[in-house]
Formats: sequence, C-alpha cells, structure tokens
Amino acid sequence: MGGVAALARELGHAVEGSDQNIYPPMSTQLERLGIALKPGYLAGNIAADCNAVVVGNALSRGNAAVEHVLDAGMLYTSGAQWLSENVLPGRDTLAVAGTHGKTTTTTILAYLLDAAGREPGFLIGGVAEDFGASARLGGGREFVVEADEYDTAFFDKRSKFVHYRPLVAILNNLEYDHADIFPDVAAIQRQFHHLVRTVPRRGRLIVNGHDARLGEVLAMGCWTPVERFGFDPAFEWCARKLREDGSAFEVLHDGAVIATVEWALLGDHNVLNGLAALAACSAVGVDVALVAPALARFRSVKRRMEVIGEHAGITVYDDFAHHPTAIATTLAGLRANVGDARIVVAMEPRSNSMRLGAHADALAPSLDAADAVVFLARPELAWDAAKVIGQVRGEAVSVTDADALLAALRARVRAGDHVVFMSNGGFDGAPRRFFAALRAG
Repeated sequence: MGGVAALARELGHAVEGSDQNIYPPMSTQLERLGIALKPGYLAGNIAADCNAVVVGNALSRGNAAVEHVLDAGMLYTSGAQWLSENVLPGRDTLAVAGTHGKTTTTTILAYLLDAAGREPGFLIGGVAEDFGASARLGGGREFVVEADEYDTAFFDKRSKFVHYRPLVAILNNLEYDHADIFPDVAAIQRQFHHLVRTVPRRGRLIVNGHDARLGEVLAMGCWTPVERFGFDPAFEWCARKLREDGSAFEVLHDGAVIATVEWALLGDHNVLNGLAALAACSAVGVDVALVAPALARFRSVKRRMEVIGEHAGITVYDDFAHHPTAIATTLAGLRANVGDARIVVAMEPRSNSMRLGAHADALAPSLDAADAVVFLARPELAWDAAKVIGQVRGEAVSVTDADALLAALRARVRAGDHVVFMSNGGFDGAPRRFFAALRAG
C-alpha cells in the first residue's frame, strides 16, 4: 500500500494515509515523498474532500475507517484494482508470484531491466536498496509488479495478482501459507491457475521446474509458452553453482552457458530468484549475457538478510522471515557462507499463518542451521511455543517481550557470531536496538 501511495503521488495526486503500525523503512519513504501519515484507522483520519479511498486488504468490516467510508458513500477501491486501472494500461506487465522470493525476485528483475536501459516502472513489497524506493512509474514500456496471492480487499476475495494481467509471469514456488484465508494448498493452486488464465499466448510463463504443485497448476490448463528454471540441466534455464553458498553461478539456456553471475546474495533460493529474473528479461528481448554482470553491484532489498552492521566481531542481520521454508533456505545459505561460525536467531512468529500455528510443526526443523534461537512468543500467540522450543536442534529459549529478547541475546552472543533477526513485522525495532546496544558496550 505504501508503494501504491508513492505511485499515486508520482501521478500528481495529493495523497495521505493511515495505518495501525507505521515503521521504517516504509514510513521513512512516505515521509520523504511528502505523504502525510496518521496513526490508527479512525474516521477522522480521512479528509472529507478526498476523491477516492484505496483500501488495503488488512482492513475488514467493523473497522472504524471502513464503516465511515461506506456510510459516507465515498468512492473506494483496492490497491490492486487502482494499479490495474491507473498504471498498467498500455504497459507490458511482468508479474512475480510465489509463496517465497517475490520481493527479491521482483527487485532483481526491475534492476536488470534498468541495467538494460529499459527504465521500467515497478511496485515492490519492500524498499529496493538500488532504487531507494518501493515503487516508481518509470519511463519505459515494462512494469514489474510483485504479484501476491493474498486476497485483494474485504469486498474482493480474489487474489491480488488476478488484477495485473501480465505479459510475463514468474511462478517461483507454491506452498501452503496464509492459513487465515486458504483452507488448503488446492485453494491456493486454484488462485494460481486464475493467474495462468490471464497470461496471453504471446507472453511467457517462467516456472520453477522443481515444484510439483506448480506442475499441477499448469496441468489444469495452460495456453502460454512455458519455460522452466532450476538446477536441472533438462530445464530451459539452468543454474550451475560455482560456489556452494550461491554467491557465484553459471546461467545455462537450452544447455549452453550464456552468462556467469557473481553477487552478494547467498543461498540456493536466491540463485533461483536470480535465474528466474534473467529468464523473464530474456522473454522481453533483453540479452542476458549483457545484463548478468550488473548483478555484481546488486544490493537487494531492505530487510532481506540486510546487514545492520558488525561490531566486536558480531554481525547483525535483519530478515523479513514468515515461512519455515524461507527460514531454512536463508539460514542454509548463511551457513554455507560462514562455515562453522555460530548462528544465533531471534525469531518472532508474527505472520497470520505463524500465529495460527499452521507452521508450528515445521518451525523447529527450519532452524536446524542455527546454534541458538531466542523466540519472541508474545502472550497472544495461539500455540504453545514450548513444544517448538523443545524440538530445536540447538539451544532455544522463549521470552514474552522485545526487552527480554534483547537481554537474552546479549547474554548469549560472543565474538564471531552471526545474529539474524527474523520477523515480517516491526519487531519493536529490535535489530537496530540490539546493534546500538552492542556498540554502546
């Protein structure tokens, strides 16, 4: 929604908004753009002379602001619909979908198109370090959008990505998530197939060839050329790792090496993210061999294994973790990079699926690469964190607030450690508070 606000501002609209919890980096971006932020979903936060209200999918009936909009008969729409009506017409849309890796892959794709001189527009679910923004209109034909399967709004229960009608769609992976709105994997697959139905014959589907659930989606019907990507040489796009941690790999297209990537990102998941973005670039006529070297300068997205800093031999990272698979692959990439050094994880199970316990059984195994884990198990957590803690391979403790978490970390870390904060929320500013405490001694 912050990105949508930024696009509206760039189009020349006067924009203001409100949210329940406003925190960096999005709050910083919006303030820089001159977009007024008001805390809380209050009727008084909506100006009486506003022409349209764009409603995020976190809001439902009963919310004071929503009830005011309805009672006042104000024009309202969703973020996805606003984008489809005001930004995407006349553009070639490249959409990035999947349970994991959407934000990173969207950012890589926008970066590569920019390196090719295409001046793409983009809407990313995070602040891209290389652009200093989460969204821009761009001057070129292509528009890159992070295509989320979560529902659109309280009045539109379709997945957001059905609004985008892309020319090229990346399908990164498909797992069970969003337990608050999807009863099972099959329900998510149906939404992905709705997306597949919207991609034209002249377009392209870039699909993770290792993912059986995506294969089942395509089996429901497919009318668009498909190119698979992965580590299998039989796929149209294949990555051959040159370093185990994923920081260097060769790109093969139809069995021939066409480029080599050396970059700062780690892990097999990021190799696949980069490979998918390169394949999507090729689909719109970009020479992969020419743009792949630019990834050596790619700085990724804030809060995706973002290095907060290093002090006294301790490196601190901030990561936007929300699913056991993403946690496991992220930590595996870090482990391959740091060898035997200790990895300490500060974990907040905050996403709706996490809080509902949908991933409780998979959470402990996903932390196998960590040597110590401190859980922030807030009192409202709907499941027993003690059971998960008992199954963690390394040392694990649970605390109930951020202050206690910081104290528990300070008592455990030592020189040479890598401390990873994992949460898809604000985490009460814990990563930077911890680093500030380290520097203060």
